[in-house]
Amino acid sequence: MIELTEDQQRELKAMQPAQVHDPRTNQTYVLVPADVYERMRALLDGYTKRAGWDDPELDDYEIYRKKS
Repeated sequence: MIELTEDQQRELKAMQPAQVHDPRTNQTYVLVPADVYERMRALLDGYTKRAGWDDPELDDYEIYRKKS
Protein backbone atom coordinates (compact mmCIF):
# COMPACT_ATOMS: atom_id res chain seq x y z
CA MET A 1 0.00 0.00 0.00
CA ILE A 2 1.22 3.51 -0.73
CA GLU A 3 0.59 6.62 1.34
CA LEU A 4 -0.57 9.79 -0.36
CA THR A 5 1.35 13.02 -0.08
CA GLU A 6 -0.49 16.14 1.10
CA ASP A 7 -0.72 17.39 -2.48
CA GLN A 8 -2.19 14.07 -3.60
CA GLN A 9 -4.69 14.13 -0.74
CA ARG A 10 -5.88 17.60 -1.82
CA GLU A 11 -6.23 16.46 -5.43
CA LEU A 12 -8.10 13.34 -4.36
CA LYS A 13 -10.53 15.38 -2.30
CA ALA A 14 -11.15 17.83 -5.18
CA MET A 15 -11.65 15.19 -7.86
CA GLN A 16 -14.71 12.95 -7.55
CA PRO A 17 -14.53 10.26 -8.77
CA ALA A 18 -10.77 10.32 -8.53
CA GLN A 19 -8.87 9.15 -11.58
CA VAL A 20 -5.16 8.51 -11.90
CA HIS A 21 -3.19 7.94 -15.08
CA ASP A 22 -0.19 5.64 -15.43
CA PRO A 23 1.94 7.09 -18.24
CA ARG A 24 4.00 3.89 -18.41
CA THR A 25 0.99 1.75 -19.41
CA ASN A 26 -1.24 4.59 -20.63
CA GLN A 27 -4.04 3.23 -18.42
CA THR A 28 -6.40 5.27 -16.27
CA TYR A 29 -7.63 4.01 -12.92
CA VAL A 30 -10.58 5.12 -10.82
CA LEU A 31 -9.91 5.33 -7.09
CA VAL A 32 -12.77 4.48 -4.77
CA PRO A 33 -12.84 4.16 -0.98
CA ALA A 34 -12.27 0.60 0.25
CA ASP A 35 -15.81 0.27 1.66
CA VAL A 36 -17.31 1.25 -1.70
CA TYR A 37 -15.03 -1.24 -3.47
CA GLU A 38 -16.09 -4.04 -1.11
CA ARG A 39 -19.79 -3.30 -1.71
CA MET A 40 -19.28 -3.22 -5.48
CA ARG A 41 -17.29 -6.44 -5.34
CA ALA A 42 -19.97 -8.21 -3.29
CA LEU A 43 -22.63 -7.03 -5.72
CA LEU A 44 -20.68 -8.23 -8.76
CA ASP A 45 -19.73 -11.53 -7.12
CA GLY A 46 -23.38 -12.20 -6.37
CA TYR A 47 -24.39 -11.34 -9.92
CA THR A 48 -21.75 -13.54 -11.55
CA LYS A 49 -22.60 -16.48 -9.30
CA ARG A 50 -26.30 -16.17 -10.13
CA ALA A 51 -25.40 -16.02 -13.82
CA GLY A 52 -23.39 -19.24 -13.48
CA TRP A 53 -20.07 -17.66 -14.42
CA ASP A 54 -18.33 -19.55 -11.63
CA ASP A 55 -19.30 -22.90 -13.14
CA PRO A 56 -16.08 -24.94 -13.62
CA GLU A 57 -17.43 -26.31 -16.90
CA LEU A 58 -17.10 -22.82 -18.39
CA ASP A 59 -13.32 -23.10 -18.02
CA ASP A 60 -13.35 -25.14 -21.25
CA TYR A 61 -14.22 -21.93 -23.12
CA GLU A 62 -11.05 -20.16 -21.96
CA ILE A 63 -9.24 -21.54 -25.03
CA TYR A 64 -11.31 -19.13 -27.15
CA ARG A 65 -10.26 -16.04 -25.18
CA LYS A 66 -8.07 -13.66 -27.17
CA LYS A 67 -4.49 -13.51 -25.95
CA SER A 68 -3.22 -10.00 -25.23
